Amino acid sequence: MTVADPATGGRRAYVVADLGGTTLRIGRISTAADSPESVRRVTTEGLHRYRELPAQELQGMVVEQLGRELEAYLGSPDGAGASAVGVAFAGPMTKDGTVLAGPTLWGGSAEPLPIADILTRRLGVPVVVANDITAAAWRYASAERAPFCLITVSSGIGHKVFRNGEVLVSDSGHGGEIGHWRVDPGADAVPCECGGRGHLGGMASGRGVLLAARRAAEADPESFRRCALAGPAGGDPARITNEDLARAVRADDAFATQVLRGCLVPLALAVNCIFTAIGVRRYLFIGGFAVAVGPRFVGLLGEELTKLGCFGLAEEEIPEMLSLGAADDDHGLIGMARMLTETLAVGAGTGGGA
Repeated sequence: MTVADPATGGRRAYVVADLGGTTLRIGRISTAADSPESVRRVTTEGLHRYRELPAQELQGMVVEQLGRELEAYLGSPDGAGASAVGVAFAGPMTKDGTVLAGPTLWGGSAEPLPIADILTRRLGVPVVVANDITAAAWRYASAERAPFCLITVSSGIGHKVFRNGEVLVSDSGHGGEIGHWRVDPGADAVPCECGGRGHLGGMASGRGVLLAARRAAEADPESFRRCALAGPAGGDPARITNEDLARAVRADDAFATQVLRGCLVPLALAVNCIFTAIGVRRYLFIGGFAVAVGPRFVGLLGEELTKLGCFGLAEEEIPEMLSLGAADDDHGLIGMARMLTETLAVGAGTGGGA
């Protein structure tokens, strides 16, 4: 089914959603549009709010909220005439739209979730579901001529490599989950929300850096009292926020910068590994925490990556591989619309994309 939208000059219009660990965003976007319209944002009813609940119960709450909010949007003037729905989902999934895990959404182990089928039955329109970073990669695919790796640094860490017109993920959903690479094998390593320990996402994500900052403040209270974080936190390490951290790093505060540098070392190792393994030389960084820190994020990461060295590259070539993506939170929405256009153009009415 294809419905032309008179408001967009006859082009198709989609309702697109981006379900993240903290926020669910839903908007409307027409074919080839540069930005979504009428975007609604609500707090995700998952692990971020209800850490005490078991994973299976949280999964049910997240799915019910997603279906309810999409149903309401489609029934409103904003969603009228939409020809399809696209959902960018924060978790690994198979090509047919079955979610395998939701570390930032419901935490630990829960049953595989055939989210594409569930939403198609409930909404009554074609639905395409993809991993959120897969969707986001489609936003940049037309502008990036060379293969690139998109890395999000937010409540967690995820990545996807886009090469030769496709995201490099298996049909069964494997790949593109560098956030769950175990970089610290120690038994007392930092826990990850998936239930593991020592994972990159638990150490270098916004949540990981925040935990590191609080621990550093408790371990060295004198340095903490002299740093830019102490005032906003009222001298209490437990009250440090990611916003405080980003602001302090942007101001070149020594304490906050040192904390972030330490957390960026494993991320630099991850970039080094991807480069060495498959030769990608373009790395784009998105996500709330990376964007909040801004150019200092890729600057500090470039310094740590240069210290490690990249086999076959001169020192001056290494930091040039790193760039920030667009400074907004529309990656999943815009990318999902472009992925929908590609998917529906080849006749796929429903399903997913790993």
